[in-house]
Amino acid sequence: MTATQILVISLVALVVLAVAGAFAIAYRRSSGKAEPWRRRVPREAARADQSELRVPVAVGAVTTEAAEAPPPDAVTEVPSAPEAAPEPVVVPVVRQVQRLEQVSTEEAGVTRRQFFTRALLATFGAYLGLFGLTSLAFIWPRLSGGFGSDIDAGPIEEMRSRIVQADGSIIPLFFPEARAYIVPFDESVIGQSQFEGKAVVAAGLTALFQRCVHLGCRVPWCATSQGFECPCHGSKYNAVGEYQAGPAPRNLDRFVVDGETGNLIIKTGSIIQTARAPVDSVAYPQGPSCIALDAGGG
Repeated sequence: MTATQILVISLVALVVLAVAGAFAIAYRRSSGKAEPWRRRVPREAARADQSELRVPVAVGAVTTEAAEAPPPDAVTEVPSAPEAAPEPVVVPVVRQVQRLEQVSTEEAGVTRRQFFTRALLATFGAYLGLFGLTSLAFIWPRLSGGFGSDIDAGPIEEMRSRIVQADGSIIPLFFPEARAYIVPFDESVIGQSQFEGKAVVAAGLTALFQRCVHLGCRVPWCATSQGFECPCHGSKYNAVGEYQAGPAPRNLDRFVVDGETGNLIIKTGSIIQTARAPVDSVAYPQGPSCIALDAGGG
């Protein structure tokens, strides 16, 4: 897994965790039992908020004049019933007193809208920051280490002992960091091949690019035929990457190598392309083809 893939995965994980944390905190705040608002109001504010009720009562002055007693023989006229006096009008007067008190930010707390706004801004800012770092990695790639630079594959003698088997057959050593197969190459035939003067062989070893030159598939090794056989479209190459069959237009590409220090240095920034060899440096096939065996077994 490359550093860019790790960075992208970390970015996605950070965004998911930030969003999940924001919703979790908001859910806890909204689902908690809120304390009645009257308990949080100070006593002084509650007393000042009491409404005053004033009911003025209109009381009229009543004057009573003493009537003279009628004589005994006089005819007393029964006065008509006096009209009922109007009832006094009760006019309530309500006065509301509002008292404002300034509270600190700690006492007021953070509203839900403020929390979601800040969480969204923080998440978006983190996304932009990581996106910027990823963009810089594409604009300015690593100048040292990794594919495209000089890679130390290890001691040459140790690799040769692992590649050449006791029966004389070979098993290429695959080096993932360089994306290369390391195979032996008889230096005595370099002068008779098209690789002369190209610095693709060092201490009897050469490094082949894993990619098929037809459409870019990775070419696996076939132990029975002692060659590279592409399962995508059937291109075939011998043990040193020379074209043998199929739609491939040329030999396998190979890297410039250096073995002066005793270690094989693969210069993955220098890829050498060569046309189909007029004369093979290694015989092929030396046994049954893996592609033919797989097709027959299916």
